[in-house]
Amino acid sequence: MRPRSRRKLLIVRYLTWSVLATACITAAVLLLDRNSQGKYLPGSAVGGVTSDLDRRLPDDRPELRFVDAAPEAGIDFRHFQAKRTTQLPEDMGSGAAWGDYDNDGDWDLYLVDIAHPIGDEEGTAGGARLYRNDGEGSFSDVTKDSGVGFRGLGMGAAWADFNADGHLDLVVTAYQRLTLYRGNGDGTFTDVTEQAGLGGYEGFWTGASWADYDRDGAVDLYICGYVRYDFRPEYLGRGATQYTQVIPFTLNPSSYKPERNLLFHNAGNGRFEEVAAQAGVTNIEGRSLSASWSDFDLDGYLDLYVANDVSDNVLYRSRGDGSFEDVSHAAWAADYRGAMGLAVGDYDNDGDNDMFVTHWVAQENGLLWNVILSEGDASPDTQLKFTDVADLMGLGQLSLNDIGWGTSFVDFDLDGQLDLFIANGSTFERKDDGSRLVPMRSRVFWQRSSEAGFFDLSEVSGPPFAEPRVSRGAAFADYDNDGDVDVLVVNHQDAPWLLRNESSTQNHWLKVRPECGAEPIACLGATVEIETAAAKQRRDVGSQSSYLSQNAPEAHFGIGRDDVVKKIVVRFPSGVVRELENVQPNQTIRVRE
Repeated sequence: MRPRSRRKLLIVRYLTWSVLATACITAAVLLLDRNSQGKYLPGSAVGGVTSDLDRRLPDDRPELRFVDAAPEAGIDFRHFQAKRTTQLPEDMGSGAAWGDYDNDGDWDLYLVDIAHPIGDEEGTAGGARLYRNDGEGSFSDVTKDSGVGFRGLGMGAAWADFNADGHLDLVVTAYQRLTLYRGNGDGTFTDVTEQAGLGGYEGFWTGASWADYDRDGAVDLYICGYVRYDFRPEYLGRGATQYTQVIPFTLNPSSYKPERNLLFHNAGNGRFEEVAAQAGVTNIEGRSLSASWSDFDLDGYLDLYVANDVSDNVLYRSRGDGSFEDVSHAAWAADYRGAMGLAVGDYDNDGDNDMFVTHWVAQENGLLWNVILSEGDASPDTQLKFTDVADLMGLGQLSLNDIGWGTSFVDFDLDGQLDLFIANGSTFERKDDGSRLVPMRSRVFWQRSSEAGFFDLSEVSGPPFAEPRVSRGAAFADYDNDGDVDVLVVNHQDAPWLLRNESSTQNHWLKVRPECGAEPIACLGATVEIETAAAKQRRDVGSQSSYLSQNAPEAHFGIGRDDVVKKIVVRFPSGVVRELENVQPNQTIRVRE
């Protein structure tokens, strides 16, 4: 059966199952209404509505295994070393970013921190940290000498070479300000926020995403704004009850108006101009946490998807002239829920990118399947359409009791099918200790196929998945260069996890690093396609924003047992295309623009 015919059949089945499921749930709710024992609440299983959601694990599942290697690797960071004061910016957590700032071929790690409570700048010894990858699986803390020890209520971070000198620079987002560090090429950085044009922007800034959206050769920067947070003493003691939990007024994003988003166009002279309004991407009604650049309609220009909390998500389609059209509702991608994390990838290997969005409790996570190629080849006039198939693929109802944050599509077992990781952590305060939040277990999902869907292997994938944490940001990289992808998870008020992938597999892999510009540097926005005897695959470099985080800027492929990659096609943001043929697996390939 042709792929698009199979997709049509799946959609028909999904819609049929949805109708049947709705009827069953309605019947169950009516029965529960007559049952004096109670009703469904998140975290509970009542009357079979949520007690039978688990699917039996297939006999052919891989042996996924992860161990926390942070202590032995020398990562001695601890997030938010202070007591909470029940204010929203303190609880949103922080992210992490992988980047090779010293150009030695290993991925280095930047960890963002909430260094102190609001109003107590000298209260703790916290602050962001830079760890240099020394190879052999170990890191050295070089924060003091490097000059990037940001202190504040830090949220996110992302690396890019904004001035095209061959050295990575770093942007850090935070509550109340932005900071831009220019790499000096000797392991040190200079704060150039003011002179680069990023100074003076007061707001609650969260996700940061770099990309050359206008294809002029200079990387641009999109910044998510969350809410216009304003603490007043009279707000203390006020709250609302949600799911038997009292949510303090100062922790509820709905208590505050949305913050606008920013788009900094790179002028190429070391300065940026803020052009969000001109480009049409201010998203003034959205409480934004994550944003990803990707060419969803396959027209050669990067589009932009923004994940918003308690407000419509937004899909901006590029017009190709530096401006964007809001096609959110027309593309069925608005999806009003509490969105936090965002993953972008071609999970079904049909040639176009899909999206996975993590949500708040009782809302289910969403898997937005891109149907652009289901009716034929894409063209400039193609109408974008997405359909949420999370339930059909085994990712929906299982997440009813979760609060999801960092996430990414990753082929953990190298079989050629993208899997999923989800970092979970509550926003509810513990009843026995109001100074801390309720921990949750994170999840790893293995994809058997685009027809069979995903299976939750968390319980059989290593000790970390049995240890609840208040997890937030998650960033993904093969930090030890052994061919499989590892995960860094930022845990609120706790030590991070460096989840080293020790899965047992005989499958092969390939890593492709597109490099663009006058000096060789990771090319954000480049698309890499490979073809093997088994399948075709696609990866977009820099498209997966996770939550407040940045993955290593390379295209990582699992290729199963195939012993040769027949073709590699690299499409650069400028429009340049490079092709390689008959490449051996189990190596890293650098492709220059």
